Amino acid sequence: MLGEYRISGRRATEITADIEQAVESGALQPGEALPALRDLAAELGVNPNTVAAAYRTLRDRGVIETAGRRGSRIRPRLALTPRDAVRLAVPEGARDLAGGNPDTALLPDLESAVHQAALAHAAHPVLYGGPALDPGLGDLAARSFAADLPPVPGGRPIAVASGSLDAIERLFLARLRPGDLVAVEDPGWGSLLDLLPALGLKPLPMAVDDEGPLPADLAAALEAGVRAVVVTSRAQNPTGAAVTARRAAELRELLAAHPGVLLIEDDHGHGIVDLPCHLLCAGPDGRPTTAHWALLRSAAKSLGPDLRVAVLTGDPETLDRVRGRQRLGAGWVSHLLQRTVAALWAAEDTAPAAAAYRARRDGLLAELAARGVRAYGRSGLNVWIPVPDETAVVAGLLQRGWAVAPGARFRLGSPPGVRVTVSTLAEADLPGLAEAVATVLRVRGGDVRGV
Repeated sequence: MLGEYRISGRRATEITADIEQAVESGALQPGEALPALRDLAAELGVNPNTVAAAYRTLRDRGVIETAGRRGSRIRPRLALTPRDAVRLAVPEGARDLAGGNPDTALLPDLESAVHQAALAHAAHPVLYGGPALDPGLGDLAARSFAADLPPVPGGRPIAVASGSLDAIERLFLARLRPGDLVAVEDPGWGSLLDLLPALGLKPLPMAVDDEGPLPADLAAALEAGVRAVVVTSRAQNPTGAAVTARRAAELRELLAAHPGVLLIEDDHGHGIVDLPCHLLCAGPDGRPTTAHWALLRSAAKSLGPDLRVAVLTGDPETLDRVRGRQRLGAGWVSHLLQRTVAALWAAEDTAPAAAAYRARRDGLLAELAARGVRAYGRSGLNVWIPVPDETAVVAGLLQRGWAVAPGARFRLGSPPGVRVTVSTLAEADLPGLAEAVATVLRVRGGDVRGV
């Protein structure tokens, strides 16, 4: 099972340290199966509970994964190794369509906003003991959320985090514990899929179509006992899905039967999408779908990735936990950043960027369809193209001057595909890119493979 390597240790901490050291040195390889609890306990002469404690710690640290009676294995990829750690080298002259970045030409000018933030800081410096949320940003966030959520007496609680992933991590830590199941979109956001094992959480995939997660998959996940569900409202990464009113109603009905599940809705596309936001956290009557929920919006896509600010609202108890834990750690998000985002957000006209991204997506989808290539991209910055072989397609497109992202970065068990970021494409680029994709996918006989 483990080749020549023999695990050692008498205490749980010793067994844990020995296995971790063996993984780091390469003595234990990714995917290798570990001995059953009782077998290893007998070999080491210790109580099975000691081995169970060691395995539990290793699982929580993301070193191993467990599958009930199928046993435990070294994770194929350590939990702290991100999916995009090995980036595709883009040769000189090739177009980089793999990064997922917004078009810098569509981002607002920072100079005036930073100057406003500096003046505000000079007049009202932020010191220890001050509020964590900048009042100006808080007011803008409240108005943004009020546009899509029914009002409540006294207003909704608001917290601020260092971007969407930081907000999601804080929500997980507020409500979940290692070993809990979390329903996630598949294909879905690679950073979220990386975060789960790093926190000792187990992902349960939900397939996605243009309208969001499939109801049957959410139903199965809820029956399996997930403790949290994460849904992207619009501009889903990598498929561009956007939850429709019909799909939101179907998903709300399922979630309402499991009120103890934490619902997290990520609306990171709020400034780059011209589709309405259909939320799951509350129905038309205004009642919360689940007891614990959160809705978050970040600045990264509409204002720039380096503005690491996200605002979130949710049920008061969950938001209190998030803010309380934040006070014990980072304390707060820099008010210089908050004020800069507030100044940009207040002056932002989202229509031009949303229209530009829509034109680029729709144009590429039309060019691909004209060549018999099926693809998806209802909203956001990306187009998802199902393919039979990711490696071959990525290599073939790179040879033709186009760098795209392999779908493995975003998948758990869904079929292969590639992600094309359209944000920097011009209208003149679209026919050539579509022809390159069709050429790479073309099979003998001149037809384009349907997948």
